[in-house]
Amino acid sequence: MVTAESIEHSIKTTLPCTWIRVEGDDGHHFSAVIVSELFQGKSIVRQHQLVYQALGERMREEIHALSMKTYTPEQWEAARTSN
Repeated sequence: MVTAESIEHSIKTTLPCTWIRVEGDDGHHFSAVIVSELFQGKSIVRQHQLVYQALGERMREEIHALSMKTYTPEQWEAARTSN
């Protein structure tokens, strides 16, 4: 069964992350917050594509759904301090 930890590990090993959190406990549906310098200057669509690329075949074969929020470190800091 797929776990949030295994998804987090797959993303972190391919995508340089400043911060990451993956949640989900049913083995199929997950949500993630991913902060990476690599997202700088990229559209949300391109950021999500980078995450999908990091997951590779797992996204097609093991993970049924992954909702995500992606941020640059600056966006993440602004989001955290505005709450």
